Amino acid sequence: MDLDAPETVEQAWQSAGRLRRLNGAVAVSVLLLASFMAICKVKDDNIVQAMQAAQADRSDAWGNYQARDARLEIMEATVLQLEAQRIGASPAQVAKLDDRIAQEKAAAAEQGRKKAELKKRAEAADQRYNSLNYRDDQFDLCDALLVLAIAMLAVTALTELWWMFWASMLPSVFGVIMGVAGLVGSTAVHPDWLIKLLD
Repeated sequence: MDLDAPETVEQAWQSAGRLRRLNGAVAVSVLLLASFMAICKVKDDNIVQAMQAAQADRSDAWGNYQARDARLEIMEATVLQLEAQRIGASPAQVAKLDDRIAQEKAAAAEQGRKKAELKKRAEAADQRYNSLNYRDDQFDLCDALLVLAIAMLAVTALTELWWMFWASMLPSVFGVIMGVAGLVGSTAVHPDWLIKLLD
C-alpha cells in the first residue's frame, strides 16, 4: 500500500481542486500586477524624460545666470573705474566719462534685470525637477514592491502554499497604492523615510 497516495479519490479531487484554485489565483494576480507595472512604466518613462528636460533647462538657466552675474560684476567694476578716472579729469573728459558711466549703469541695470529673470527660470526648473522626482520615487517604489510580490507568487506556485499567496498580497497592495499615487500625481502618499533610506 502506497502511504503517499491520498486515502480516497474524493480527497484527490479536493486536493487537485485546491491546487487549481491556487494556481489560478497566482496566474490572475501575476497578470494583473504585470499589466499594472507596464502602465506605470510608460508613465514613469515619460516622467524621466520630463526630468531630463527640466535638468537641462535648470543647468542652462543657472549657467546663463552665472554668466550674467560675471558680466554685471565687470560692468559695476567698469563704473567704479570710470568714476575714479573722473576725479582728476578735465571738464571735457568729465562729460565724456559721465556719458560712458550712464551707458555702463544702464547696461548693468539691464544685466541685473536679465539675471533676476534667469534666477526665476532656474528656480522654476528646480521646482519642476523636484516635483517630477517625487513622482519618480513613487514609481520606483511601485516597481520594487510589485517585483517582490511577483517573486513571492512564483514561490507560491512552486510551494503550493496559500499563506504565501496571501503574504504576497501585502507588497502587491502597497505597490499598487504607490503606482496609483504616481499616476494621479498625489503628494499624500510618499514614504520619505524609505526614500531617504534607499538613496
